[in-house]
Amino acid sequence: MEYSFPWPMSQGEWLAWTSAAVTVLLGLALFLAPGLSFHVLRLQAKPEKPAAIAEARGRMAGFYLGVGLCCMLLAQPLLYMALGFSWLFTAFGRLLSMMSDGANTPYNWASVVVELVLAALPLAFAFGFLP
Repeated sequence: MEYSFPWPMSQGEWLAWTSAAVTVLLGLALFLAPGLSFHVLRLQAKPEKPAAIAEARGRMAGFYLGVGLCCMLLAQPLLYMALGFSWLFTAFGRLLSMMSDGANTPYNWASVVVELVLAALPLAFAFGFLP
């Protein structure tokens, strides 16, 4: 069996692939530079708790890299659907936090917009709204 990189062929697939590529880039940033990524995300790990950095590299980066790379390397609509729903629930969780935890800030509103765009691109392709 020969394996070849599935290059996107349609506009919808390119948009879904772009969402996956952004997800991989975010995962690489968290994996390779968790301190800088925490700073950008407005998080701070306590010096006496180095496990927080391990969470960024393991749980956060691992999930972003795993789902994003699977979408890019396998190019299956159901994988793009999983990516889209993951970003959609990320946005939902942020909105829930904004309503119940007092995190209603411009940064969080901008993040919700980005997360909704990253969710809409693969979902629109997976559900056939984009050819």
